[in-house]
Amino acid sequence: MDTTPEDQGDAIRNWPHRRIRCGTAVRSLPSAAGSLVGLTVEMGDQRLGLDDIMARCRIAGLLILKRGAVAVERYGVGGGPEILRTSYSTTKSVTATLVGAALQDGAIGSLDDRCDHYLPQLLVSAYAGVTIRNALRMCSGVAWNAAEDDHADAGRLQQALASRRAGSVLQMLCGLPRARPQGTVFAYATVDSCVLGALVAAATGRPLADYCAERIWGPAGMEADGAWALDAKGGLEQGGFGIAARLRDLGRFALLVLENGEGADGRRTLPPGWRDLAGQPDCAATGFGRLHPGSPMGYGYQWWVLPHGPTGLHAGAFVATGAFGQYIYVHPAEQVVIAIQGGWRQHYDTEAEAMTFALFRAAVRALRSSPGS
Repeated sequence: MDTTPEDQGDAIRNWPHRRIRCGTAVRSLPSAAGSLVGLTVEMGDQRLGLDDIMARCRIAGLLILKRGAVAVERYGVGGGPEILRTSYSTTKSVTATLVGAALQDGAIGSLDDRCDHYLPQLLVSAYAGVTIRNALRMCSGVAWNAAEDDHADAGRLQQALASRRAGSVLQMLCGLPRARPQGTVFAYATVDSCVLGALVAAATGRPLADYCAERIWGPAGMEADGAWALDAKGGLEQGGFGIAARLRDLGRFALLVLENGEGADGRRTLPPGWRDLAGQPDCAATGFGRLHPGSPMGYGYQWWVLPHGPTGLHAGAFVATGAFGQYIYVHPAEQVVIAIQGGWRQHYDTEAEAMTFALFRAAVRALRSSPGS
């Protein structure tokens, strides 16, 4: 589903999808007492304003909330308040949240249940015996080559989707070999997230978009329907990618996670303590500095976890990331969430990513000293 930055807003309409219906009650996002319109970001010896950051990072939409109130809402390239933009891999964090909801509802008995208990077709695959928890950690042990070419596994995933056959992705991942014992090594694999999405649908007996509407879109107080891409018309939502939503509704999703699954109507969507469980590493394989050479990040349950660093600025913070500059940042201690819809020209941009994380730092620091925060 790769698209250009300019047509990302329309991409979901050109692909089989299912609507994620919003509820009747919309969560208000009032203006914060302290605005960040004059926010500046330090990059080396430069000090950049929001206009510079928006332009250099090709940000389509930027929303910064403090205690549920809007400190910044800005739109840029290809963006707008009513546009549904594809979220790419930030969808993985929504899928993980639905695992938590299914656990809270009793549809999933335990995170240590085997995935094949809910998806029997996995019994004859490398996923046989893999637990839900290890799939959430990206520690399934199933071999996955994420290189962007037709011969790598990611290319095979694209080919499966292009076939427009229902079940094509599950069929493809059932043919993957095992690389290592589960739980021992982190390996970022979109297919782990696809397994989780299919598992939630099987456990609840409902299409994933419908369950998402009930357990996330409604309780979070979304203002508009979202959409979730399918593998075929009437087929299966893909747990690793494919949600399209408005910027403000991404912010509301982040607030639902921040607030530990307490919906606007007071009903609990997630198990007590889910936010802190899902938002932090819980094993050696996903610990800080263990994921990739040179990276200080950790990993939770389909969330990247920011290292604390000497200042402790990001202590407890975690972030969902997606191709072309999509981010959902959650900082429980500071009560800050940030949603970014990006329009990068390529899948990954090192400079834009560095500027984005500098923006997170600057926003958290500024909101600490802002009036009313």
